[in-house]
Amino acid sequence: MYLEIVSPEATLFSGEVTSVAVPGVNGNFEMLNNHAPIVSLLKEGFVKITGNIELDEAVQDKFTKGDKNTTLLKIESGTIEMKDNKVIILAD
Repeated sequence: MYLEIVSPEATLFSGEVTSVAVPGVNGNFEMLNNHAPIVSLLKEGFVKITGNIELDEAVQDKFTKGDKNTTLLKIESGTIEMKDNKVIILAD
């Protein structure tokens, strides 16, 4: 699936991923390929991206590497939309 993470300053990431887990306002949830369409608000926490991703040097300091093939991004709040195997996260 395709993931795009956008902040007020810049696009932080865009590319193919295996899965993405987010801190929803009603609890954490994860999306895999072909997940049903969803729109949700996000709360403070970590976006966990799984897959072999490459980050631009300009934004690498915003991300931390997790275990195995995971990368973490700390957010304060945001929104997420999944539709047609594309995930868009608007993050603060």
